[in-house]
Amino acid sequence: MPPLWSARVWPLTKDGAPFGVLVAAAGAGLVGASVLVADALGVGIGLLVLAVLLAALATRPQTVRPRQIGFAVLAVALFGVASVRTAAWLLTLCVLAGLLATILAVTAGRSWTGILLGTLSPLGAFSRTARWTGRGVVPRVRGRRLPVGRALAITAASVLLLLVFGGLFAGADPVFADLVGGLVPEIDPAQWIGRFVLFAVVAALALIGACLSHQAPDFDALAPRRGTGRPRAEWAIPLGALVALFACFVGVQLVVLADGNRHVVRTAGLTYAEYARQGFWQLLAVTALTLLVVAVVVRIARRETRGDRLTLRVLLGALCLLAVLVVASALRRMWLYEDAYGFTRLRLLVQATEVWLGLVFVLVGIAGIRLRGRWLPRTVIATGVLTLLALAALNPDAFIAERSVDRYAETGRIDVGYLSGLSADAAPALDRLPPDLRSCALATLEYHVDADEAWYTANLSRAEAREIYRDRPPGLCTLSSR
Repeated sequence: MPPLWSARVWPLTKDGAPFGVLVAAAGAGLVGASVLVADALGVGIGLLVLAVLLAALATRPQTVRPRQIGFAVLAVALFGVASVRTAAWLLTLCVLAGLLATILAVTAGRSWTGILLGTLSPLGAFSRTARWTGRGVVPRVRGRRLPVGRALAITAASVLLLLVFGGLFAGADPVFADLVGGLVPEIDPAQWIGRFVLFAVVAALALIGACLSHQAPDFDALAPRRGTGRPRAEWAIPLGALVALFACFVGVQLVVLADGNRHVVRTAGLTYAEYARQGFWQLLAVTALTLLVVAVVVRIARRETRGDRLTLRVLLGALCLLAVLVVASALRRMWLYEDAYGFTRLRLLVQATEVWLGLVFVLVGIAGIRLRGRWLPRTVIATGVLTLLALAALNPDAFIAERSVDRYAETGRIDVGYLSGLSADAAPALDRLPPDLRSCALATLEYHVDADEAWYTANLSRAEAREIYRDRPPGLCTLSSR
């Protein structure tokens, strides 16, 4: 079967996986089998990702590039959020973004084409990794292959010796037994199969990452080349018309902004919710489509003369500036909504998304003015990751709870039903409520924090919530809604 990619893009080699890669992948597999649990994420998953990245990058024969180190740090930070936050929606976003950052740390793409194909490259690396690993696992010793049966026998003998002598040492010294018990998770015999599967899966992922790192594909070579470009009139007139439309819209928004909340109050049949929802998603679509327009114009615009370059800089700069103001308008709409109805997870998330889009337009404007942007794809993704980390640092569930408690103190209104669905991150803020409301807000969180945790599932928010429950257990909820 011929290779999917040419030798120039992703060359095939006959080398086998080095011994250090095999040891590192096995170590990552052991970490995964020891620290991964289905019902609780904690500090262990960050250690697992660190082990996989070390197996992929630390064994790399070439020098690790700074952008690879940067994305590796971002990946560990994203997975490390599981050690301080418990909100499932936030952890899901961090895990997905962490997977993307991990792949980018290994593949090191520069262009949008390289990044996109690099993100998909693990799906096409299974056969390569299998052959590469096989050539490393079955080394030639004096011209003969090491029998697989002998390797299994050596492994079984080593495990047996560790179990026998480890058990004897544990029985001889209680301190040593406690040390071993703390380091080794308690595993029911029925779970050994599951742990072995985890070991195999994590080790395989580490091997795939190492294979991609050692035999790095150059998907940037597939990026489309910019041609001679189209004449100025063909792109400047449509782009100028779009800039004029943006300017009209922004002018209207500035008038509305200066008028404050009175515009919403006196507009017939228009509520805060309708005003915010009516335009927010359209403005979000506008920002995304504007990025597409900018990308197309940058690709097709001719830059042969000084006038071409000046026109491109002026129009792209104006469009990006106006797009930032459109983003500010969308944020203003959401702020009006939150000021009237309070904060929710979705509202905080879309606000963070809009802030990131505003940063993207600033970056695109800088690249457009300089007419150089090889750094732009990586920077856009990095700013998205940093925005998500900033959201995690804000502690969204705790932020929502704190604002709701403050709002209750001012207005006497509170949605206990919604607050009771928040994660353990919100427990310290909900602990400030009056006893009857506190009991209802904290009642459904109890099953998340009702037991001590192993070290590899340790989590700061669960620890704080557990302390609250231990010191001041909530009473019986007697309120249906309020």
